[in-house]
Amino acid sequence: MWNRASLLAALALAACGGEEQRSTFPEPQRPVAPIESPRYLNEDARDSVGEAERVMELADIGAGMFVADIGAGEGYYTVRLSPLVGEQGRVLAQDIVPETIHELARRVHRERLDNVALKLGQPNNPLLPEASFDRILLIHMYHEITRPSEFLWNLRGALKRNGRVVVVDADRSTDRHGTPPQLLVCEFNAVGYRLTRFERLDPESYFAQFEAQGPRPEPHEIPGCPL
Repeated sequence: MWNRASLLAALALAACGGEEQRSTFPEPQRPVAPIESPRYLNEDARDSVGEAERVMELADIGAGMFVADIGAGEGYYTVRLSPLVGEQGRVLAQDIVPETIHELARRVHRERLDNVALKLGQPNNPLLPEASFDRILLIHMYHEITRPSEFLWNLRGALKRNGRVVVVDADRSTDRHGTPPQLLVCEFNAVGYRLTRFERLDPESYFAQFEAQGPRPEPHEIPGCPL
């Protein structure tokens, strides 16, 4: 059971995540956007357009599920996922910035989200437990991943059977804090995922859902994706 008392222990364990493996993955051929803020937009503005509700509905998230919120930031999705998955479900909020995780820990404690745990990840390895998640969310952060093939390769093992990875991003170049859908699909396909759903959320942003397919390729077998 995850509870507030476990938050400090989760943070301590995260600090012992180990070194990233020596990379034999293809070099990305696209620019990477810098992490500028733990907040994508004002939460009231996001609520006013029903963003979280629509994304969670499209992802078919419900009671009892185990969900990872990667790049959780200030916890916009984390705090909305918690009541949705309920007492039998779990939410793991992950970020790579220690200060952001500590601030989110205070919010989780303040709002008494007993089914939420925290994890400090690495830029190219989210350090998630194996075969643990029904859904893994990458919301408005995929363009900030420095080595996407390595990240997705490490992420894949954390999915349960029939688990899904959900990406929400803007349809623009990565150096403008978005990811063109064609590039996104190429990078996922290269690591053995297939696109199972794609929806436009508004004229600029989209929802993309992937599932693992076939064996996970060896790092040196992964092709690069041209811009």
